[in-house]
Amino acid sequence: MKGKIFVISAPSGTGKTTIQKLLLEAIPSLKSITTCTTRKPRIGEKNGIDYKFLTEKDFKEKIKNGEFLEYANVYGNFYGTPKKEVMEKLKKGENVLLVIDTQGGMSVKKIFPDAILIGILPPSAKEQEKRLKKRGDVSKEEIKRRLEAAKEERKTLLKYYNYRVINKEIKETVEKIKKFIEKLLEKGVKK
Repeated sequence: MKGKIFVISAPSGTGKTTIQKLLLEAIPSLKSITTCTTRKPRIGEKNGIDYKFLTEKDFKEKIKNGEFLEYANVYGNFYGTPKKEVMEKLKKGENVLLVIDTQGGMSVKKIFPDAILIGILPPSAKEQEKRLKKRGDVSKEEIKRRLEAAKEERKTLLKYYNYRVINKEIKETVEKIKKFIEKLLEKGVKK
């Protein structure tokens, strides 16, 4: 493999999707992979661009056929990274940016020990809760469940991830991650 894999993981409500978008603009050599999911699209999301929205039946068929690099059931919905797309980009020497949960990040690290794991943390649990409420599409019960899951995700990020950053201000966070990735790419990524 010529290309490198960078994984971004963060608890729900931490800004990872916005960070991904800004990083892809800031580092043209990074390529994204459109994740498959069984969850319903949010307002403004487009199939094939934001996610590949699948039925649970279709998703399970892809699992059976070994089409995912990694997949997980997150908050009652399946999410998976299409293996073929990742492998094609890596073989072409492209650097891949995956935005997946910590479970997926750990799975990718087992397959690709040279993958660089980047963890995004909220400034506080209170701020994370505020951000989740602001979305308007998550029930109180769901927010509680996500905040509870975030405790375990934080432990994984702190213990196993190569780099961690607290997302207080989005532009500052993106700049820190950008510098980190560019530095690794210059060195040839041997971490």
